[in-house]
Amino acid sequence: METIPSSDRMSELKAFDETKAGVKGLVDSGITTIPRIFIQDQHTKHKFDDKPIFRDPKINIPIIDFEGIHKDASLRSQAVDQIRSACEKWGFFQAINHGIPTTVLDQAIDGIRRFFEKDVEIKKKYFSRDYSKKIRYCSNINLFSAPILYWKDTLSFDLGRDFSSPEELPEACRDIMITYNNQMWKIGEILCELLSEALGLSPNYLKDIGCVEEMTIGNNYYPECPQPELTIGVTTHSDPGFVTVLIQDRIGGLQVFCEDQWFDITPVPGALVVNLGYMMQASTCYAQL
Repeated sequence: METIPSSDRMSELKAFDETKAGVKGLVDSGITTIPRIFIQDQHTKHKFDDKPIFRDPKINIPIIDFEGIHKDASLRSQAVDQIRSACEKWGFFQAINHGIPTTVLDQAIDGIRRFFEKDVEIKKKYFSRDYSKKIRYCSNINLFSAPILYWKDTLSFDLGRDFSSPEELPEACRDIMITYNNQMWKIGEILCELLSEALGLSPNYLKDIGCVEEMTIGNNYYPECPQPELTIGVTTHSDPGFVTVLIQDRIGGLQVFCEDQWFDITPVPGALVVNLGYMMQASTCYAQL
């Protein structure tokens, strides 16, 4: 692997960032070789990156049915037991019949795709690395400090519960993101209730300690790469927050590490992938004191 002198690397990072076009802009320019700043150095590979991948369609993270959990105590108890078991083994599960229509989830993905496929001059209006902004579009949030660059662009929203300025949102995804934001706040509260109960605590425990006071909607776009063997969309990581709720497109690609190997998370239409983060681990440790 070629080692890039730090001064050259910084110059290349700045040049890439100043385009405000992201990796989608590189693809649109017709490149056939990727810039060297995106080439993954073997020395930066994560210790889990070479673990075996287990692909058996019969084995998947638990799929938990939320149907009836608000009306039937036995169904709720069953779901809580399943959540407890899934979190203990996997730290992941997929929720179905959670109350958000599949059409809303599909439209959210379509709306985000429309934004990323717009002309760069439209997207530039939302370009920012300032976390204080409610709407941020960029490529690689930690571009100037990260050891590895990802082949992806990101559009993030911090809209809060009562977002009242729809004109601030990109037109390509404006209406659906308002709907999606509202729905995610609701599902966040439901999940925190069920997770609290799975810990043997009051349903309001996690809510009372602040688990549903903030929410970021992150939308990642991975354009086709001319040299996919040299770079990566995202590397091994654990999420820092309480809970991540994820929707996958039909392509998939998400994996979970369990029992010293990787498992594919097969996309299920209409399902929400629920992933516990570091803050939830800290909270559960505290709750058990």
